[in-house]
Amino acid sequence: MEVYRLDRKIYSASLSGIGAAKKGARWNSIGVEMIYAAENRSLAMAEVAVHLTLATLPPDFIIMTIFIPNDISQFFLNVSSLPINWNSNPHDISTQKIGDKFILDNKYCILKVPSSVTKGEYNILINPNHSEFNKIRIITTEPFPFDERIFK
Repeated sequence: MEVYRLDRKIYSASLSGIGAAKKGARWNSIGVEMIYAAENRSLAMAEVAVHLTLATLPPDFIIMTIFIPNDISQFFLNVSSLPINWNSNPHDISTQKIGDKFILDNKYCILKVPSSVTKGEYNILINPNHSEFNKIRIITTEPFPFDERIFK
């Protein structure tokens, strides 16, 4: 399977959950390392764009294509199993608890979760501490200029 991740050029040489651990996000608390990716390029863009404006848009975004072997352990999280407020903005601590448990249990390398930005699409959360993580690799990195019309 190929998944996609948008990041600043400075952070695009390797996969790390350190950035997510510094700030926390919808699916992880501060201090919990996790790598966020999306099942397609447009979702990766949407997930980043909701946090930016034209004035705050950095010019150096890179899109990474990440290869995840089909035999990697993974768990699919269905919308019906989530708390009612799972997609609230700002995010609720309940989703962080789910993601933190995924990382701490260390049973699966991949957690497939619904996108709160684009209904019907899924993000791929990667556990960088799992024993299978070394099988995952970046295939390509290329510049990803945002079309400024998105921010009008």
